[in-house]
Amino acid sequence: MNELVLPLVEVVSNSGIYAPFYFIVLHFIRQFFFVPVSVVCIAGGVMFGALYGTIYSVIGITVVSTVFYLVVKRVPSLFKKITRMKEKWMRKRMPMSVGQIAILRLVPFVHFHFISLCLIEVSKDFQDYLRSSIISNLPLALMYSFFGTAIRGFEPVLIVLILSGLAILFYLLRRREWIMKWDEFFQPAR
Repeated sequence: MNELVLPLVEVVSNSGIYAPFYFIVLHFIRQFFFVPVSVVCIAGGVMFGALYGTIYSVIGITVVSTVFYLVVKRVPSLFKKITRMKEKWMRKRMPMSVGQIAILRLVPFVHFHFISLCLIEVSKDFQDYLRSSIISNLPLALMYSFFGTAIRGFEPVLIVLILSGLAILFYLLRRREWIMKWDEFFQPAR
């Protein structure tokens, strides 16, 4: 993956005044090369510093989330297929809150668009999705931009402690209510 990411980062960093624009485009094309969001956010923190790296990463990630929303809503068969895959993985569980989704975004091995699908399910409309998307993208961009260089040097014990802390936060920030339809509750035994 470094063979792919490093040349792209080099192009962006040598772009001068157009570097922020190319960096936002890098966020968009990274999904086609299966580059994790965290890697691009770390690169943004290194290239632009913590503050501007965070700002550009939030913009880039939000653009990607918006395009995902528009594509999924315009192609209903794709939305149904992705939703069925999600239901197989998660079964019938309580929908997550925006806070839980923001924490899931911090976990590097959870797929970005899977989390975007969870946001679509808890959002009322596009504006609510966009607001929730920005809220859930901000911690991701902040963490990886500010602590990007330090993350590579973490000890395995520290990584386990951080993931345990995220699991506890995930539980504490859950939704307290769950609306279930009559037919879902009284499903016939299989």
